[in-house]
Amino acid sequence: MVQVECLKHLFARLNELRQEFRHSPEGIRFPKPHFHILVLFVDENESVRRQLKRGSEAVALSERTKADGAPVPEIRKTDLSAEAARNRYRVFKERTYEPLQSLRDIFHYHFINAHGSLPEVQARIIKELQYQSSLELSEETYDLISPIPLSSQIVQHARQDLVRRLDDYAERHAVTFRRVIDLIQDKFLPIIRSHAISGQAHVNTETPVFDDSLAIAMFIDIFSERGFHAVVDLHRIEIPESVEPISGRILTRVKKVWRVSIRFEGSEIRRGGS
Repeated sequence: MVQVECLKHLFARLNELRQEFRHSPEGIRFPKPHFHILVLFVDENESVRRQLKRGSEAVALSERTKADGAPVPEIRKTDLSAEAARNRYRVFKERTYEPLQSLRDIFHYHFINAHGSLPEVQARIIKELQYQSSLELSEETYDLISPIPLSSQIVQHARQDLVRRLDDYAERHAVTFRRVIDLIQDKFLPIIRSHAISGQAHVNTETPVFDDSLAIAMFIDIFSERGFHAVVDLHRIEIPESVEPISGRILTRVKKVWRVSIRFEGSEIRRGGS
């Protein structure tokens, strides 16, 4: 898993360097990064068969080298026991194969069926790489869209950024932060509790607290930290107030209504006997 995270970090860093230097004289030294993950995969029975075959060949080679007085090569213990070979396969699936699959969203990921002879597997690899290369973005296109981060990169740092923002609110904007917290406790929590089963609540409010855009950001961040998903949308409604006597023009005032949608994990209630 550590190696997987290192690969992700390396890819992100290479992207950053590409963006930083691509318009400089050193730009040629920072080409578009290419990573291709090749996974040669066989099922458990085939893996065990190959391991035991390798073990028997290693034992035969060991006997020959021993007779010749040459250093005896090391033989893997997992190649001498079917049970040990199966356990080695299980460890691969749990500790290597699963983490590697998490790289699908970042790197070109090639799943190769490794059953068959060596020439057959080589042909599959060449065919797959040739096909994938035809799907890769050109350097120009890549440079145009690469400043937009991958969703995984945004999510990866979202929690750290959220904590930093909340601490900043409490330290540098304490008065506004307190007003938002009071608003949530007084206005929103009672409504949320009454919708605990459905997992969603919709609230309209004309609170002046939201006239400050920072307060809206605080509101959303507080709910995010508590495990809710909050969306705040402003609707402006024109309310007629008077009519000009001469022109007949209707004079209006604008009423601001904040429509808030809050989603969370609802409560499932079992119904009799089921």
